[in-house]
Amino acid sequence: MSKLKNKVAIVTGASKGIGASIAKHFAAEGAKVVVNYSSNKQDAEKVVQSIIEKGGNAVAVQGDISKSSDITRLFEETKNTFGTLDILVNNAGIYPAAFIEDVTEDSFHKLFDVNVLGPLLTIKEAVKLFSTGGVIINISSGVSTTPLAMMAEYSATKAALDAITVALSKEFSGRNIRINSILPGGVETEGTRTAGITGSELEKTIIEKTPLGRIGHPDDIAKVAVFLASNDSGWITGEKITVAGGLYGL
Repeated sequence: MSKLKNKVAIVTGASKGIGASIAKHFAAEGAKVVVNYSSNKQDAEKVVQSIIEKGGNAVAVQGDISKSSDITRLFEETKNTFGTLDILVNNAGIYPAAFIEDVTEDSFHKLFDVNVLGPLLTIKEAVKLFSTGGVIINISSGVSTTPLAMMAEYSATKAALDAITVALSKEFSGRNIRINSILPGGVETEGTRTAGITGSELEKTIIEKTPLGRIGHPDDIAKVAVFLASNDSGWITGEKITVAGGLYGL
């Protein structure tokens, strides 16, 4: 398959979970993929190896997207390796839950630096490297529109990310740059398993409230990302697309 043949993509936070699945699906569609990671080099290299073993082209590049110097290096290494950029997926993020009594200046700034400032700075660098236009996909969350208890800070960061998507879709008018958000529902990942969500009463509640009757998988999100990155979605920009099995439906 070749929906993304010869395209160059950066996927942030791609060492595991949704990011890893997106990187693999992009490569399967012909893209050359930069697998960004913050600290988990071993898992990032496993993603790259998996892509290469299937005939794809990928490299792992370390970079903490909350740090502007790391972002600059990420894009420099992308340019040095592949020469250009066509697709940016802002997937890296952190999602701690906290009661309001536990919110601090440090927790606020940590969340917003990674989940909001990071995507803004990566987009800033991406548009410099796009040659004849490009595609940006922001991985948001269903809680951006339907916040949950103990998720005030996190929900706020994802609402901000969606606002960035809409604002920049207008700012990019006439520049052949499309930007959209994907809003996942409950998705089973390494993170949810580590946090004890997988198999918990919370997961059971999510499944009960999901019309399609199951928890999501990273591949469910990755397939939509491929669609948004390809010419199949050539007339879609500034949209917030919920992929949650109906969980957040009216």
